[in-house]
Amino acid sequence: MEYGSIEREIHVDAPPEVVFEVVSSPEHISQWWTDDAEFEATPGAVGELVWGDRATVVPMRVVTAEPPRLFSFRWCYPEGTVEDSANSLLITFELTPSGTGTRIRLTETGFREMGWEAAKVAEQYLDHVRGWDTFVPQLGEYLARLVSTP
Repeated sequence: MEYGSIEREIHVDAPPEVVFEVVSSPEHISQWWTDDAEFEATPGAVGELVWGDRATVVPMRVVTAEPPRLFSFRWCYPEGTVEDSANSLLITFELTPSGTGTRIRLTETGFREMGWEAAKVAEQYLDHVRGWDTFVPQLGEYLARLVSTP
C-alpha cells in the first residue's frame, strides 16, 4: 500500500456556500467531526480541534480559505507544535457546484512526509481511513439535516 493520500468524495444537496460554512467553521465542524473546535477560517490562523472533554486536543493551522470553493488546513504536527513546515497532514475540502448541490472532495495528504517509521505510517494512515469512512458520511447527513430544517 502506498499511504500517499486519502480521498473521499460525496455529493450533497446543499449549495457550495452552505457547505463551505459547514467545513470551515468550528460550530459546524463540532456537529459532524470533532467534539469542539476553535479557529478562524483565515489563512495562517492557528486553532485547535478537540475530542472528548479535552482528552485529545490537536493544534491546526488554516492554509487556504476561498469561499465557497476551497478550505484547507494542516494538523497532526510533530510533538503538537504548530510550524510552517510540511511535516504535518494537510486536509483539503474542494467544493464544486453539481446540479442542485455540491460535490465535496476531501483529500488528506502528508503521511509519508511525517518522518514516521513505516509501521507508524501504516497505522496512522489506516486510522485516518477508518475515521474518514465514518466522518464523511456524517458530514453528508449533517448537511442534509441542516438544509431540510426550515
